[in-house]
Amino acid sequence: MGRGVSLKRNARPPRPAYVLDEQIGFILRQVSQRHTVIFARDIGADLTPTQWAALAKLAEAGPCSQNQLGRLTAMDVATIKGVIDRLTARGLTETSADPEDGRRLRVSLTRAGQQLADKVAPNALAISKETLAPLDASERELFVALLSKLR
Repeated sequence: MGRGVSLKRNARPPRPAYVLDEQIGFILRQVSQRHTVIFARDIGADLTPTQWAALAKLAEAGPCSQNQLGRLTAMDVATIKGVIDRLTARGLTETSADPEDGRRLRVSLTRAGQQLADKVAPNALAISKETLAPLDASERELFVALLSKLR
């Protein structure tokens, strides 16, 4: 080695400005993946998260247009159409012409769909509880409030 040149054998490289593990998008994706695993394991009705969202919103809000249901569940037009097609094929939802505007498709739960929504709701609540289990009650409330603010 030349004079004035020293090598630090255990020197760490400088800390990068962007550390993936500290980024909100990466953390949210990991939390979402964990929640998805819990959901798939515990929903108990062979439903996807989007199918459950549609059933739950219809149980909550009642019949509505397919477009409105898509907005209420944060799904684009193509996604909500596919979800409703699959739920209708299973006999859980039905569609009809909207009495106020025949061009619009109205979606409602069938009796079987309402029964399934009622049966699965406790599982869905337990899934949310397990997802948030690492937090205490005040942290859960604050976390959900903060996430809601970011929508």
